[in-house]
Amino acid sequence: MKKGIIIASFGTTYQNTRKLCIESIENLIKERYEKDYLVLRAFTSQMVINILKKRDNIHVFNPDEAMREMKDQGIEEIYIQPLHIIPGHEYEKLTKYDVKLGLPLLSLQNDYIRIVESIEINELGDNEALVFMGHGSNHEADEVYEILENTYHEKGFTNVFIGTVEGSKTIEDIIKELKEKDIKKIKLKPFMLVAGDHVVNDMASEDDDSWKSILEREGFQVEVCLRGLGEYKLIQDIFLEHLGEIIGER
Repeated sequence: MKKGIIIASFGTTYQNTRKLCIESIENLIKERYEKDYLVLRAFTSQMVINILKKRDNIHVFNPDEAMREMKDQGIEEIYIQPLHIIPGHEYEKLTKYDVKLGLPLLSLQNDYIRIVESIEINELGDNEALVFMGHGSNHEADEVYEILENTYHEKGFTNVFIGTVEGSKTIEDIIKELKEKDIKKIKLKPFMLVAGDHVVNDMASEDDDSWKSILEREGFQVEVCLRGLGEYKLIQDIFLEHLGEIIGER
């Protein structure tokens, strides 16, 4: 075996969503490729890796370690498929390696459209809005959330909004738009690979500064969905297709 695949995500310390959103994709890749490829997991967050090691005695490679393991096993042809959402700081950690690197989720216009038109991801009732929480970034790639929201609106889904925890568009910005449209009911969902710390605490908790609490204080009726993107078949398919592109299957 002279070929290898590294599946690189930010990672999470939450076991259940790790299984549902990260391992689900890893397992699909293994099913398809493990006969001919060594398949390894890597997390780009050293903080997550350290917590898992200390708390649960679970060892996860960082990308450097995964690359070293590949080399140690004599693997010469290496592919990295990230499970990141945007081509931001975490994705850029992977660009230094002299290997074929797959695209993150929000990269191709056709993939934007497929996400926008997904009934499963965008279940929405009458007279309600769908508010997504993305992670966001101070990286220029933060603009992809705006591009995605604009794609929703261009396709006629004008009650879909995407804000971020650490990016340019905030929940306060979205509240202004919701009030302008006189919307009362909100479906609040994560636009993140996993339903981890940000989703559980910053989005859905009863804390005063969570998005749920902020929206409720503003008079909105809020329904929360704790389902990371990695649980959806479409998202899994897109990542597999991006891997197939660099391997040369398409």
